[in-house]
Amino acid sequence: MAFSDFTLEDVGRKLGITTAPAVLFPNLQPVPPPQWLLDGFARNTLLSLATEQARRERLIAPTLDAARVVSGDKLAVFSAPTFNVDASRGLNGECDYLVAVAPSVPPVRSPLVAVVEAKKADIDLGLGQCVAEMVAASEFNRDAGESDAPVYGCVTNGEVWQWMKLDGNRALIDSSRRPLSEVGHILAAFLAVLAEYEAVVARRPA
Repeated sequence: MAFSDFTLEDVGRKLGITTAPAVLFPNLQPVPPPQWLLDGFARNTLLSLATEQARRERLIAPTLDAARVVSGDKLAVFSAPTFNVDASRGLNGECDYLVAVAPSVPPVRSPLVAVVEAKKADIDLGLGQCVAEMVAASEFNRDAGESDAPVYGCVTNGEVWQWMKLDGNRALIDSSRRPLSEVGHILAAFLAVLAEYEAVVARRPA
């Protein structure tokens, strides 16, 4: 078993993770997106977004790169990394994207945000995979001495973005799904995750 094989039923049965609705980013204020991102979106047509690969290249990857830019390069985006944490539990395989509070150079570092590309453009089909990757990220963070770091995940088909957060043995699913027309809110969510992590670091003993 690997990340991509997990369903929500699997993460409950095999990993002991339950799900619950939550408001993850209350009072989120949109961030002005880079003009180059908006210009790229404006050039897209229904035909140019007809495949998963096209949505990945024209929507998802540019949005993640914009998150890196608006963070002031405090975030790094790793595309298609192999992430083998615990093969005995199925916490292994290739991820679509991992976002880290780290320099933009290999290897993958903690802490991590898992970003899953929804297969068949169906957000619900990607939720189980994302939860499994968040569990792996939590264990990866712990092994790196970052056990107090928040762990988030996001499932997207490029046009809609669904956020989640790991809270102990619960996966909190944001009550809002953000359409790409709200890209400023999507970018703001990445900055909110970054700010939460920086607040955790500031509370650590010197």
